[in-house]
Amino acid sequence: MISALELRHIIESGLLPRSCTCTVNPKGSLLIKMIEPSSGRVELFVPGLLASDLTSSRAISNLISELRIEIAARQNAVCVSAAVNGGLAASEPTRSRRFKSY
Repeated sequence: MISALELRHIIESGLLPRSCTCTVNPKGSLLIKMIEPSSGRVELFVPGLLASDLTSSRAISNLISELRIEIAARQNAVCVSAAVNGGLAASEPTRSRRFKSY
């Protein structure tokens, strides 16, 4: 099994140039926060991922791809909503039930 420190580094590096923090609690649960660079707000919050599910490079790569796709979908939804609603409100896509934003 990959160490928590190494897993954290791989995930954070895989999401560059975005600002991302990945923490692993003693029970092996991951918490990933992606920060929107210009405002500093939390763009994506992913609690409760099990490190034990990320045992292969493919599993880690799939997670990173999922996170990138989710962020891109949210950005597209904000742009489309802003164009349609004159910038008043943004609907948030729900590609995956495990991703949250605040």
